[in-house]
Amino acid sequence: MEYVTLDDATVPAVGIGTWQMNRQTAYECVSTALELGYRHIDTAQLYENEAGVGSAIQDSDVDREELFVTTKVNPTNRAVDDIVDSVRGSLDRLALDYVDLLLIHWPHPLADLATVMQGLDEAVEQGLTRFIGVSNFSVDRLVRARELADAPILTNQVLFHPWWPQRELLSYCQQHDVILTGYSPLANGGAIDDKLLAEIGSRYGKTGPQVALRWATQHENVATIPMSTSRDHLAENVDIFDFKLTQAEHDRITRPSYLKTGLTMARGML
Repeated sequence: MEYVTLDDATVPAVGIGTWQMNRQTAYECVSTALELGYRHIDTAQLYENEAGVGSAIQDSDVDREELFVTTKVNPTNRAVDDIVDSVRGSLDRLALDYVDLLLIHWPHPLADLATVMQGLDEAVEQGLTRFIGVSNFSVDRLVRARELADAPILTNQVLFHPWWPQRELLSYCQQHDVILTGYSPLANGGAIDDKLLAEIGSRYGKTGPQVALRWATQHENVATIPMSTSRDHLAENVDIFDFKLTQAEHDRITRPSYLKTGLTMARGML
């Protein structure tokens, strides 16, 4: 495993995402992932599977200190007390004393960002989370969040894959010591049958999806959280650190084209 290290945070470069998993599926997938060596787990209040994730953690043999657990606040929690209370609810469902990273899930149009960041700061003050961050924030919103928060913003979790490489945001994150955590790194399945990824992968004995994940993790300050319910795919997704793409290959893989993915901005709920 490789890690993204900033300040006091050491984040495994590949984690398991649990979006669209019900409680039982999340339990099974996180249990399998922990067996396979994953130590970075991503969930959210809106996923309604925190209890399954927590049960998998409790039933595993992995020490809590080895894990990096992220959850996200439902953005309808717009007051400081509501945010903190919601985090306490998450910890109860996860059966944890704290999470490693707490994010606001996306910007709420009716929320006061200063109040939201105050709520995340309060969660740090109360020992409910080690680090805070945001998700689905533009550069402008990220700049503002960093200005308003007392605690450092560790990450912005956003859509990130070869056809949506987030160049402006990535550059900002790299310049200002913010991790970009990429969700949907396989482009909603677009990486599975991509001929270029398969061609490059064949040179290394890897699959196209593994190449897409290696593309993501070779960026400075980038971690990624692919989702899978298959043991074989979970094993494959974390088996990407024994090869390295050349700069020429990396450049060929980067093909900004929103139409290519067939994704919509509704994916921003991830």
